[in-house]
Amino acid sequence: MESRIQYLLIGLLAACVATSGNAATKTEELDLEPLVVREPERREVRVDEIDSENFEVGGFGGIMHVEDFGSDPTYGIRAAYHVTEDLFVEAFYGRTELGKTSFERLSGDVQILTDGEREFTYYGVSAGYNVFPGEAFLGNRWAFRGGLYLVGGVGSSNFGGDEHFTVNYGFGYRLAATDWLSLRLDVRDHMFETDLLGSNELTHNVELIGSVTIFF
Repeated sequence: MESRIQYLLIGLLAACVATSGNAATKTEELDLEPLVVREPERREVRVDEIDSENFEVGGFGGIMHVEDFGSDPTYGIRAAYHVTEDLFVEAFYGRTELGKTSFERLSGDVQILTDGEREFTYYGVSAGYNVFPGEAFLGNRWAFRGGLYLVGGVGSSNFGGDEHFTVNYGFGYRLAATDWLSLRLDVRDHMFETDLLGSNELTHNVELIGSVTIFF
């Protein structure tokens, strides 16, 4: 009985040795390909360069509401110098034609101003600061640089044969359509004192204007 067990163990040992030898031979014969690390394909991205010029000039047009005279079309020109990326100063000149006051419309033939005196011109200088610079997206492919800014300054308003010291303030949004073209939308209040209707009062004269400007 013990002899049979010994023969069985010897047979199993021989089989294991033979199997190990065959496995080693197959491993040596196996032709392994070298490991190749492939670089990812990179997509070429074209980024428009923004002009580094700091001067901005252009024209504007829109609606101006002159207190006691109603709302009328306005137009003008503006020029700005960008001191830093966020701070800029600008000068502007605009004009509009005033309508009749409510008193003139209700009183019939009474006219407070002649036709020539109804020409309203205004000019001034302002300082602006970009408070929320960012980007505006049009669909999935187009992104434009833009941002909200605050402005304030001083100037003069002329009509009815008088010149009035004026304080202006407001806000606007600038959108860089290209590397040299900018679109702007402004809301601004021009405040001055006048006694045209008998008593001296502070008037608020609000304009809503759009601008097209270029950098150079």
